[in-house]
Amino acid sequence: MSNTTPTPEPQPWRAGPTAPATGANSGWVTGMVLFAAVLMMLNGLMDVFRGIMAVAKDDVFVSTPNYVFQFDLTAWGWIHMAIGVLLAVTGFFLLRGAQWARFAGILLASLSAMESFLALPYYPLWSLVVIALDVFVIWALCVYRPDQEPLV
Repeated sequence: MSNTTPTPEPQPWRAGPTAPATGANSGWVTGMVLFAAVLMMLNGLMDVFRGIMAVAKDDVFVSTPNYVFQFDLTAWGWIHMAIGVLLAVTGFFLLRGAQWARFAGILLASLSAMESFLALPYYPLWSLVVIALDVFVIWALCVYRPDQEPLV
């Protein structure tokens, strides 16, 4: 009779320091990252459009005179356009499997959530939707363990 103990079965659903280091993602995690990349591109495009609206015709936004974080809507539009372009480009490179795009996506989704929070009085419902989407993108990019292959 030998004194060897059997190796435990891998449990990929377990998280934490006792989980086996398999390095593989389940299908739904990879799918969520693919969805997050598409959301980043869509969110970036919508941010560009929101920026164009603010620059071209700022009378489409509600004006709130007693808001603490009050900005000039033209400058605000340029900020939206810049972050929108960066989000869309980063989402594209995330689809291509670029490792840096994952970290840049977390940073840019955080910036997008902050800018949407600051824009709450101007477009409240859309800002709340964008914040929720940004939180999902951040979560999906944080739980993903990158393989070296592109997502698409």
